[in-house]
Amino acid sequence: MTTLNEVYCKFGETAEAAQLLETQLGTMLFALNASAENLFEAKNPERAAEILDGVNGHTLGQLLKRLGKTTDFLDSLESQLVQALGERNRLSHVFYRQHNLRRRSGEGRDIMLKDLEQIHDTLLNAYKAVMLLDGVDLDAIVATSSDAPEQTQSVDLPTRHLPI
Repeated sequence: MTTLNEVYCKFGETAEAAQLLETQLGTMLFALNASAENLFEAKNPERAAEILDGVNGHTLGQLLKRLGKTTDFLDSLESQLVQALGERNRLSHVFYRQHNLRRRSGEGRDIMLKDLEQIHDTLLNAYKAVMLLDGVDLDAIVATSSDAPEQTQSVDLPTRHLPI
């Protein structure tokens, strides 16, 4: 039987997948806008900060809409991204309301966990697809590092908050 803590943990992992997708799309929108204003060549930190603030204020749906108006880069992923947006909205706005009192029983929590796993898969697959369009194959990176773990380098990753 699934515990309530397992449901909460999976909810957090699923919310993280939604934020990864949103962050990547925001990065793409920022790069497009900064490139259009030639900010990579002609440095203008104030304007770059304005663009970043605007992008950071957008929801996943708004990012998709803005990117759709700016580029056709994501057209091949439209149905996948629309599904991911629907699942992200369901997770954020109605997941616990939909499942109501299921959290009170083991069988109910099993149903909740299975639903969260499905939402997580949808969001993570959309994130991987967007990353692949951007030239990063996350599945290949994972496969390479798990095939030859002794060849992977140890990297000291930051553990504190880094301003973006």
